[in-house]
Amino acid sequence: MRLIALDSSGLVASVAVVEDDILIAEYTIQYKKTHSQTLLPMLDEIRNMIELDFEQIDAIAVAAGPGSFTGLRIGSATAKGLSFAMGKPIVPVPTVDGLAYNLYGTDKIVCPIMDARRSQVYTGIYEFIREEGAYSLHIIRQQCAVAFAEIAKNLNELGREVIFLGDGVPVFKEEMKELMKVPYTFAPAHMNRQRAASIGVLGTIYYAQGKIQSGEEHAPEYLRLSQAERENVQICPMERSDVDRVSELEEEAFSMPWSRDAFLEMIEKDNARYYVAKRDGNVIGGCGVIMAAGEGNITNVVVDAKERNRGVGCKLLQYLIEDGIKNGLNAFTLEVRVSNEAAIHLYKKLGFFSEGIRPNFYEKPVEDAMIMWKR
Repeated sequence: MRLIALDSSGLVASVAVVEDDILIAEYTIQYKKTHSQTLLPMLDEIRNMIELDFEQIDAIAVAAGPGSFTGLRIGSATAKGLSFAMGKPIVPVPTVDGLAYNLYGTDKIVCPIMDARRSQVYTGIYEFIREEGAYSLHIIRQQCAVAFAEIAKNLNELGREVIFLGDGVPVFKEEMKELMKVPYTFAPAHMNRQRAASIGVLGTIYYAQGKIQSGEEHAPEYLRLSQAERENVQICPMERSDVDRVSELEEEAFSMPWSRDAFLEMIEKDNARYYVAKRDGNVIGGCGVIMAAGEGNITNVVVDAKERNRGVGCKLLQYLIEDGIKNGLNAFTLEVRVSNEAAIHLYKKLGFFSEGIRPNFYEKPVEDAMIMWKR
């Protein structure tokens, strides 16, 4: 397959064309020009140099965020314009994942650091695992916006050597000296910033996995700390004392709620993990997953009606996914009513993609279920 890749998430502007395992062209520049001045002219230059026929393009991969708000908007608008004009899908690639992929095959922990301002970083924690003669990118902590001290604590707990890269490295070097307890190094110049080539190669992988969007669906992921995080919402394992309130929330939210007894049974199972969100000691949401053969079936996500649209559900699921990865899960699935647009938007934001429809799955009222996966 052949795709165009774009990255304008930071000061770097980068465009590439990737075909299967060949990088046909890449144009990358880091200079003080706005991406609205550079991105399309760079693509046009590549098109002329390699005599690119847009009819032969299968998809457009784009660094979907986080990053510069203006840069992401320009990259997203460019990708959407190409998608509409060519009738091709968009492959959204998380920016921090793309940065990590620059260091393909290393045996060190990889930690991209992007300056998010306000004393925060866009970051994540990654490693490469050898599988069947190749390396796959394994997410230890998915991309997030946090204080550097928090990610340093996570890295120290892993106890392995770290390679840092990204435009946040020079900004947080002094904090690294103070906070890092494990050995660390920095990626060299040709690997330490965004590259469309990495977005393109990951885009090829994600395209094969069905992780695509239409031009209408695509939107950048800005990844600022949610209101839930700013307001000190705590996520913790569900206990018996929490079950009454969680079952009440289920009854308020759903026509076919789980019973109190069902929750009591699940929190005792070795292959299940259930969590609650609390503020000031009060339960305001809950979720749970059943684990089997390296996959997690997310059975419940519920948030108090008064707390919705404040990031509580997002924080619950992020915690569930991160904890699941630590417990050996490499894929997550769930079902959602096809009419539940708010929930579907949240799941897509967290990297879930629709992989099918289960007709008439729900009752009261009867409705199809969308089957979604994060792999």
